[in-house]
Amino acid sequence: MDGVLHVSGTAIPGAAEAVLRLRESGHRLRFVTNNTTRSRADLAADLRNLGLELDDAEVQTTPRAAARALQGKRVLALIMSAIVPDLEGVDLVGEGADAVLVGGADDSAETGRVFSYMNLARAFHELDAGAELYCLHKNRWWQTSHGALLDAGAFVVGLEYATQTEATVLGKPSATYFDAALETLDADASMTWMVGDDYEADIVGAQSCGLKTILVRTGKFRPDAVERAGVTPDAIISSIAQLPDWIERSL
Repeated sequence: MDGVLHVSGTAIPGAAEAVLRLRESGHRLRFVTNNTTRSRADLAADLRNLGLELDDAEVQTTPRAAARALQGKRVLALIMSAIVPDLEGVDLVGEGADAVLVGGADDSAETGRVFSYMNLARAFHELDAGAELYCLHKNRWWQTSHGALLDAGAFVVGLEYATQTEATVLGKPSATYFDAALETLDADASMTWMVGDDYEADIVGAQSCGLKTILVRTGKFRPDAVERAGVTPDAIISSIAQLPDWIERSL
């Protein structure tokens, strides 16, 4: 969503029109995101405010994936308060955890509190005592209108290093996340296109699950990432505004 449909709340020109044309052509859509700072309802409302037509249920977020994966576990969560409602059914605790869940970062004051030394040390203590490590995503950085900013992946890797364990990723590029999107669409992977700006999370992740991929030159797009990678997207287009025409020419 962020980087494909908008950047820091500013719509990509032609995004709303492109989504409308895709719907009119009969395509089923899911808006998949690694955003971990806002609830699904708020994210859907943000897109509607940018002129896109969609239902809340069409937005797939990592907190909802976490709620499904962590049912029945006691969880110490280093997450933003806005997404707590999307973790319905998860037993959030301050100690004696079965699992530690690391969320995402943004440029708000709350991020500093979430990822304070005290909280990270608390997470380390629970992991050292046997808790499992989960993360909503492992992104290194995210793109804003002010440039690239550090994301939560740095904190995840720090906990992995300190505890000599590996986190289970619940969002993109995990197969679990893409499989859940395909299930809600009742779609076959080989007949589904993933449109994204993040080479690792979107393109590599989707191709590993058998989806076709289109990389847009907006948001996190970097030409050098394409040159370095061993995975080539099925197409590269300027922005989502060109997507309906590209699909009509290609199908």
